[in-house]
Amino acid sequence: MSRKCTFTGKGVLSGNNVSHSNRKTRRRFLPNLQNFSFFSLTLDRSVTLRLAAHTARTIDHNKGLDEFLLGSRVALLQKEALLVKKEIMDARKSIEKATGKITEQSA
Repeated sequence: MSRKCTFTGKGVLSGNNVSHSNRKTRRRFLPNLQNFSFFSLTLDRSVTLRLAAHTARTIDHNKGLDEFLLGSRVALLQKEALLVKKEIMDARKSIEKATGKITEQSA
């Protein structure tokens, strides 16, 4: 499992530890990755992902997983996130066909 956020791609950075005597030694800055479980209203199930804590707060700010993924650009998302986004889009299309209504996202 790589140390990379599934949605934003935030990963490991490198830099220096600087001591009091100003010696520099290399170090790694690791992202704050946590396992989160978000409920998708469109899919009607829970989706578990490994995300940075900042990304989880952004998802909550954007009114949930579905709205965050549908509003994000494809170029910024990682492979696993693209699969979830495609799944949500397909589910919304099938709901539209069944009900005959057009949602805001498809208009």
